[in-house]
Formats: sequence, structure tokens, C-alpha cells
Amino acid sequence: MSDLPDSAQSPADAKNESLSRMRILGLDPGLRHTGWGVIDVRGVHLSFVACGVAHPPGADQGMAERLKGLHEALTKVLQAHRPDEAAVEETFLNKNPGSTLKLGHARGVVLLAPALFGLPVAEYSAKSVKQSVVGTGAATKEQIGMMVRTLLPGSDPPSEDAADALAVAICHGHRAGVERSWRGGIGAGTATGTAARTAAETAG
Repeated sequence: MSDLPDSAQSPADAKNESLSRMRILGLDPGLRHTGWGVIDVRGVHLSFVACGVAHPPGADQGMAERLKGLHEALTKVLQAHRPDEAAVEETFLNKNPGSTLKLGHARGVVLLAPALFGLPVAEYSAKSVKQSVVGTGAATKEQIGMMVRTLLPGSDPPSEDAADALAVAICHGHRAGVERSWRGGIGAGTATGTAARTAAETAG
């Protein structure tokens, strides 16, 4: 139990509340299954919002119809959760050129959908995501899923695709949180110090 009076806050809590919430949509591209995950970020604190998988039409449909279905599914996610920023995992080169090309088509739609909503879209390599979430670029799918559930209490991704998407969101949240804390803390302190020195020099 806290020793602080009901009306008091720790400096860390007060600083955290002063930071506006940023909602991030993480996306793991795929033509058959595209994972998505939404988290909220306040400072360096992350919280789970929702996750799932978009399932475009199958291979019995033409490529245009499959991409249209993927775009429509992602549009529904964007409309439902209204993220502020999006992050997409970069795709790796497959040994099969045809599969690589199809995945590239899907990734184009995944990048386009949030951009059409005016969101800034960041991209991260799979290695960067693993290092951010697990601590090693050689992490397994099982390790990623375990750490996602640890870092986001209440989350229970229905598939590896959804867990990977949440991991992408976490990766972006970590980087964005550090940058925002720097701008609001160290950056603001530096600006204040510079202004103070300028005022002193002017007065002198």
C-alpha cells in the first residue's frame, strides 16, 4: 500500500500523466494472414488494446480481389481503433521469387492503408523487433509470444501473426516512448537551460 496521501502523486506518475496517450497499430504483413495489434503508449508505459488477424480472400480469387479484401479488413481495424501511428515489419526475401512478389503486393497494401488515414508509418526489420521485445535478434516465435504476454498484461494473441504484430507495436512504442521522454525531459531541460543562459547573458 502506498504511503502517499490520496491527493499526492509520485514525480514519475505525475510526469506520466502529463504525457499524452499515443495509440500504435502494429502490422505483420501477409497475403493469407496479416496480423494486427493495437497498444497505447504513455511515456515508456505500454498497455494492450486489441489484436487480431486479417484474412483476405483465398488463392481461388484473383490477386486484385485478395488485395482489395486485405485493404478493406485493415480499414475496419483503423476505423475501429483510431491509432495515431503505425509500424510495419519489413519482409524477408523468400527463396521462391513468386512468393516474394506476392508478399510484396500485400506489404504495399499494409503500408498504404494507414498512410491513407494520415498516419506516419514506421518500418522495422524482424531482427530489430526481436531485439526490442526479447533482447536477442535470434528469438523464436515462442519467445516472442511469451514476452508479448508479459509486456502486455491481458493480451492473448490468437495466433503467431497477431503476436508478431503486437511485437512490432511494442518495438515502435519503446522507441517512440524514449524519444518523447527525451523531448519532454532532457530536451525541455536543455531548452530551458539555453534560454536561461541567453537571458543571463543579455542581462549582463
